[in-house]
Amino acid sequence: MSWSQSVSDVNQPNRNVAQTATPSNQKLETPPEVAIALNSFNAFYGEFQAIYDVNLNLPAKQVTAFIGPSGCGKSTLLKWINRMNDIVPSAHATGVIKVGDLQILDRQTDVVDLRRRIGMVFQKPNPFPKSIFDNVAFGPRLHFQIAKQDLADLVEWSLRKAAVWDEVKDRLNKSALGLSGGQQQRLCIARAIASGPEILLMDEPCSALDPGSTSRVEDLIYELREQYTIVMVTHNMQQASRCSDRTAFFFKGEVIEEGQTKQIFTNPQQQKTEDYVTGKFG
Repeated sequence: MSWSQSVSDVNQPNRNVAQTATPSNQKLETPPEVAIALNSFNAFYGEFQAIYDVNLNLPAKQVTAFIGPSGCGKSTLLKWINRMNDIVPSAHATGVIKVGDLQILDRQTDVVDLRRRIGMVFQKPNPFPKSIFDNVAFGPRLHFQIAKQDLADLVEWSLRKAAVWDEVKDRLNKSALGLSGGQQQRLCIARAIASGPEILLMDEPCSALDPGSTSRVEDLIYELREQYTIVMVTHNMQQASRCSDRTAFFFKGEVIEEGQTKQIFTNPQQQKTEDYVTGKFG
């Protein structure tokens, strides 16, 4: 079995999770598997509290969008999920973030392995100043002992999954910096999935892209949710409604409302949520 086949098998959707709702006179559908559980989570920068008492269960193999005005804690939470805030001296947090049995905030947690399991794609495409091939191969070389041909297969598999293979297959040894912005962002997604993560975090992945590239990345996000749990921060309400299965609305560091995306946008339960999604503030 090739490396790409084994990675693909590992990331196949959980067939035990019910995919559709059942009629009211039948038994309820099986609740989705929880990929990320947050309990009483609080985040601080020095004395300033950025996030207040968040309790969320983020389902596996779905896209969850974090929406809300600037400065409400969305990106801060995303960074804590894979410990990016470790490099900020004043940052600290309390409460629990769990992926399976792994306690993310435990100081004994292997952060390198955590970031293999939880990949991250940033607002601005950030390819390494290396070849296209070496960008995607970077993570597997770091985390695994892998034969040359298996590595080549994995790079191709990742680029295909990121819908950029056909555009770059004839220039794999050329600098990734020569790609367009949309191609660079899809390359960064390929780099993130090459290490076999369970979860992808995306911090405004389309905000620096033109409409055409945005559309391609949105289509990619929709397809990848069949194999990965995706958590996406976005300020674009249309993008959240198009791409996500669930949406959490943040305001001043608190989760005001969370639920199915259709419900959040068409029948919100909180007045603040309705005011935000209808454009009364933001």
